[in-house]
Amino acid sequence: MKVAIVVGTRPQIIKSAPLVYECLKSGLDLEIVHTGQHYDYNLSQVFLEKFRLPDPKVNLGVGSGSHAYQTGKIMLKLEKFLIDNKPDLVIVPGDTNSALAGALTSVKLGIPLAHLEAGARCYNIRMAEEINRRLIDHCSNILFAPTANCKENLEKEFVLGEIFLSGDTMYDIFLEFKNKAEDSDILNMLGLSDREYGLLTLHRAENVDDPNRLRDILMGIAETKIDIIFPIHPRTKNRINEYKISLHNANIRIIDPINYVEMLKLLKHAKIVLTDSGGLQKEAFWSGIPCVTLRERTEWIETVQLGVNFLAGTTKETISSTIEKVLKNYDKIKAKFNHIKNPYGNGDASKKIVRYLKFKFAK
Repeated sequence: MKVAIVVGTRPQIIKSAPLVYECLKSGLDLEIVHTGQHYDYNLSQVFLEKFRLPDPKVNLGVGSGSHAYQTGKIMLKLEKFLIDNKPDLVIVPGDTNSALAGALTSVKLGIPLAHLEAGARCYNIRMAEEINRRLIDHCSNILFAPTANCKENLEKEFVLGEIFLSGDTMYDIFLEFKNKAEDSDILNMLGLSDREYGLLTLHRAENVDDPNRLRDILMGIAETKIDIIFPIHPRTKNRINEYKISLHNANIRIIDPINYVEMLKLLKHAKIVLTDSGGLQKEAFWSGIPCVTLRERTEWIETVQLGVNFLAGTTKETISSTIEKVLKNYDKIKAKFNHIKNPYGNGDASKKIVRYLKFKFAK
């Protein structure tokens, strides 16, 4: 069985890594196709190296651009690769432009398609990722749902493909690397102490491409009484410079992007997480760290329902008040982690997926 997995961004590489390991261990002929959507070394190549993944069979080199440009260029270049290499199955992880382009190209060529992380919904149609994931789900032959809630979403929408409750591959890779994170020296390098800082990530287009919203978010965070470490996404850094947003005298300390192990180390020892990322919401949950999500809605509603993730919106007032509320009730929130059952599986999602594929394609 020949499998092509299409990745293009840091989150896609992370959630695909354990599945790549398991495919290769099981003797499946797997090839990685990198679209080049993320081309900064610290957002792409460093993760391939850290996870010791095979070199991509091809890098399509799409680079940056509008949604239409990225999606269209990937489709044009990927089509030739798929025609030449004739995989039995294409897997697309997540909800990026790379995933959408990979999905559309595959189904137009009549190649079976599997969606990793299917069924996630935030019900905000203005968010590009929400559009992408819905389109992918409705043209996939196989849908790997990471949670029962995701499976239920797919069933409600009457998707045409087969739904399989797999668990979350991101949890697989988290378990593999969480102890290795202690080997990182990043706390000493940054002069940080346990539970004395917050960890911030901010990258979504709807947050950083609007100067007023970006300024509001950063000012809301700056009003808090805790120092913030901010590994900055290149897109966000460019926007801060472009909009001339000054963080002088603020409690926000910007650092360059960091690798996965360093991020897990910072996460494990943080007091609080502030993010608009989907993946970091889950990683904070698995690390037992309260999270404030800088969005109106989240696709990982399980963490909110369990009372350890808090939707703050994007206004200065709601962000500062939500952070203050979490810090005020910190011990009570932290205690909840002792009694929570993980809704994202047992860390064997990749094994389940490979077993399913081998059974499915053995017919």
